[in-house]
Amino acid sequence: MVQVFHCNPLQENAYLLWDDAREGVVVDPGFDGEGELSRFRNFLKENDIRLKEIWLTHGHFDHILGVSALLGGAAPVPVRMHSADRPQLERARLMAAAFGIDFPDTPFPTCNLADGDELRVGGMAFRVITTPGHTPGGVSYYCQKEKLLLTGDTLFAGSIGRTDLPGGEYDDLIVSIMDKLMGLDGDVEILPGHGGVSDIATERTQNPFLQPFNEPDDPDLVV
Repeated sequence: MVQVFHCNPLQENAYLLWDDAREGVVVDPGFDGEGELSRFRNFLKENDIRLKEIWLTHGHFDHILGVSALLGGAAPVPVRMHSADRPQLERARLMAAAFGIDFPDTPFPTCNLADGDELRVGGMAFRVITTPGHTPGGVSYYCQKEKLLLTGDTLFAGSIGRTDLPGGEYDDLIVSIMDKLMGLDGDVEILPGHGGVSDIATERTQNPFLQPFNEPDDPDLVV
């Protein structure tokens, strides 16, 4: 099951994933302030969900604002992120200030991810897909069974991630999307870091930022 929380002034999407065993993970908890944190914690309590881990798609400040607060309890949970994005954490406070947002000056440890790693949410298995470009250590999380793909800021509905911030690289981003994501089944649902949901087939055929790479979803269709 999936619940989205819209966070901070940049309207970042934080996703809570859980299964029938009520074990859950949160992906990119960009909670800004006690109000957003309280809504998340209340949802966990009301639905009897035990938060087991925190997964990060990348280290930009709007995706990690709530991490330190969530780790403030007696039993902190693992925070998983690709090691190539550690520099993003180090500059997060400065980037947040540019948007007028106070970033908690509290570093947190992370557990490194690698391409192909399998992470579990109760009975659901997610594969880590490294998708650099928006940042050097960007990753996506793919659950084949549930046909879910969490793309962070790599791929959006009708758009792609920006590459003009430190560490961004346009060519890497296009390779990540085309070589690693567009080959997934067309009915895989995309849960992006901002904006609404989409699916692989739609982005494969209609995303204007992937032109001239777009091809008809039906291989027999001639246009």
